[in-house]
Amino acid sequence: MAVIIFFIFILLMILGYAAGSVNEKNHYRSIKEREKKTLHLPVVNMKKVEDFMEPRKQIASAELVIGSVVVSIDFFKLILASLRNIVGGNVRSYETLVDRGRREAILRMKEAADSPDIIMNLRIETSTIGKSPGSGSIGSIEVLAYGTAIRYKY
Repeated sequence: MAVIIFFIFILLMILGYAAGSVNEKNHYRSIKEREKKTLHLPVVNMKKVEDFMEPRKQIASAELVIGSVVVSIDFFKLILASLRNIVGGNVRSYETLVDRGRREAILRMKEAADSPDIIMNLRIETSTIGKSPGSGSIGSIEVLAYGTAIRYKY
């Protein structure tokens, strides 16, 4: 009886991991498609914006644009990440979590902008949400991307 329960547990773990992997791949596919659609809109992060702007162009408008997303790690990858924390090394499931969050936040920021020519001074902030006290494990992260959308006069 105990062996059957063990095999059912292992089967559920494998199915849960597979479902989470499929969901992550679908999210990456969506991100890649949307990145292609917004490729025409440059986003720059420069200390001196004047170095990038063309001196002959006048600015018609400048507005703050924001993109925010909360991304969660699935339970099964959280277990694998906890095991990786014991032995050390790169925690790939956290890396993909941060990458997906960053790219999605930038895309949402671009999509929130109203036809700008460029978005300048990109800033990205992250914070953890739902961290279990004392466990050190991350439940989900919030990523906030913001910048200044510039539209030139033509």
